[in-house]
Amino acid sequence: MARDLTALFDPASVAVVGASDDPAKYGHAVASQALRAPGRRPVHLVNRRGGTVLGRTAATSLSAIGEPVELVVISVPGAGFEDAVDDALACGAKAIVAITAGFAEAGPAGLARQRAVADRVRAAGAVLVGPNCLGIADNTTELYLASDRFAPGGVALLSQSGNLALELQLRGEPYGLGFSRFVSLGNQADVTLVDLVEDCARHRATSAIAVYAEDFGDGRAFAAAAAAAGKPVVLLTAGRGSASARSAQSHTGALTTSADVVAAACRDAGVELVRTPREMTVVLAALATPAGGPRTAGRRRTAVFTDGGGHGAVAADAAEDAGLDVPELDAATQDRLRRVLWEQSSVGNPVDLAGMGEQRPLSYADTVGELLAAEGVDAVLMTGYFGGYAASEGGLGGGAAGGSVLAEGETRAAKEIVAHLAAVPKPLVVQSMYPRSASCRVLAEAGVPVFAATEDAARALAAMTGRAVSDPGGAVPPLPPAAAPLRDLGYHAVRALLADAGVPFPAAREVTDEAGLLAAAAEFEGPYVLKALHVLHKSDAGGVALRLADRDALLAAYRAMHGRLGAPAYSVEAMADLTDGVELIVGVNRDPRFGPVAMVGLGGVLTETLRDVAFALAPVPSGRAAGLLRSLRGAALLDGVRGRPALDVAAAAAVVERVTAVAAAHPEIAELEVNPLLVRPDGALALDARAVLD
Repeated sequence: MARDLTALFDPASVAVVGASDDPAKYGHAVASQALRAPGRRPVHLVNRRGGTVLGRTAATSLSAIGEPVELVVISVPGAGFEDAVDDALACGAKAIVAITAGFAEAGPAGLARQRAVADRVRAAGAVLVGPNCLGIADNTTELYLASDRFAPGGVALLSQSGNLALELQLRGEPYGLGFSRFVSLGNQADVTLVDLVEDCARHRATSAIAVYAEDFGDGRAFAAAAAAAGKPVVLLTAGRGSASARSAQSHTGALTTSADVVAAACRDAGVELVRTPREMTVVLAALATPAGGPRTAGRRRTAVFTDGGGHGAVAADAAEDAGLDVPELDAATQDRLRRVLWEQSSVGNPVDLAGMGEQRPLSYADTVGELLAAEGVDAVLMTGYFGGYAASEGGLGGGAAGGSVLAEGETRAAKEIVAHLAAVPKPLVVQSMYPRSASCRVLAEAGVPVFAATEDAARALAAMTGRAVSDPGGAVPPLPPAAAPLRDLGYHAVRALLADAGVPFPAAREVTDEAGLLAAAAEFEGPYVLKALHVLHKSDAGGVALRLADRDALLAAYRAMHGRLGAPAYSVEAMADLTDGVELIVGVNRDPRFGPVAMVGLGGVLTETLRDVAFALAPVPSGRAAGLLRSLRGAALLDGVRGRPALDVAAAAAVVERVTAVAAAHPEIAELEVNPLLVRPDGALALDARAVLD
């Protein structure tokens, strides 16, 4: 059930404990901000010495105020923190913002103190932000309890870094970005990132949610909350490139890094994952306002429109680097463009005015109108000199001749572009050499994102053409109920577990001596496979022998292998027909924050060499699994190459669904892997499997 955070963001009254006249103390900064809206609600300043703070009489304690206080900010030394919390709860506080540090971030003893405080707060029916946070602000309720001001707007910013929040504000200013709310996450002892995402999703004044997080807590719950938010969520996180701390014992574990896990969770949840504050600002500029064209559900056929060949070529490359498609325009669209452009214009894609803009600025608008109306175009990226004529007239450095006539024509063109966009709403982004010109301001004020850098424009358009927030196709899969814990994860036990779930395997028997070997060979015909059990990475250790034609070959291979390895047991298996097949890998690695994470890719002995893999949160439905397989670099192998037949991708996807469902239902399994999974034109067959207990 979602938590009620009304007392946190719109309290009836506020008290700042630790308010100070000393500018070096945080209690001074918070108190100064709290007093910015004295008419909205009572604001009480508390300092144990009394006297005056910021020209107002300070109470010596919360109880000395003489009336209940709904929200209390605590900025006192660590030794007095618990007493301050108890006083706040005794005075009826329903929300506490804890600035004080020295808890979980300081070690085990601090963590124990933090947990005890959070338990007391929850028992009292209150909520706690922090400790070790920098405060909160809500521009929509005139609640200012952070050290800095945030320009009003539609972005809710949830951050574990105060300085990063300030940078985002500075970077967002040129794009008119402002903030509905700011919350410094702190240690998330009580109120978590998930709680805040859910509350901001319900907040009408918030149009987008920006998150900087180093600790997700329950990462899967965060992904689920973001997927259900119904509005854009943009994530910047640190430490994505570090590998799991646990020593992996499978290919899956060795290949799965925290960066893969976060990226998979974001893809499934529809979260825009960014790498830098600049990129976050660019994406927010594209998504935080509804104008400029709607988000589309994965349709990325992009028309690049320019007034110079160089800009068009660079923009086309940037668009493709950002994941957009830049196909040649269909013949009908090219014919319509030729009617509005002159002979030397290029109409293939990129579309190039080739100098016509100087002769007739309205050709910009005519071209945009045709591209927006084209059925084969999902989005438009306009790039180059547009804005230069108005910039020249306004003294912003444009170099075009023609003066006010061209400037007026360009401004008219900008207004017509806005009208075309209103009539045919599709994502439209502009890159201009003169983004501050009057004509570009016309576009920006209408909600069209305008950027100075080509790569920023392409990234913004990619965000606008990503999975729509209302599209359930990538929703975070729920975890199934936990099954009875497994104790035996030996090779044949894992095979049996997966076989019971519907994963097909060749016939196999476990043996410990020559008599058992010959008895197994009598149960099914060769050729045979012999595997040494309880040997890590059997192929690398020489513990696998293939294509053993008959019992004599099987016996000889057993004697040689046992002499080298001395394994306690072996598996005798029917040799699968590898003709026209491709080997895949299917694995699940359990992440401490996001739970089971699935991996699919090209498999066999070259798995770690090829590293052609894709990830998703587990369990993975078969439809999503097919999409993952199609996303591999080597996906063309699945459709048949050089005369080979197409493979049964549906059968492979069904195995992915079953393997990932088993792993998700067994939290005691740290790693589960089928490698290789042989996919043929007539089905899929698991040839090897292993599991590792957590």
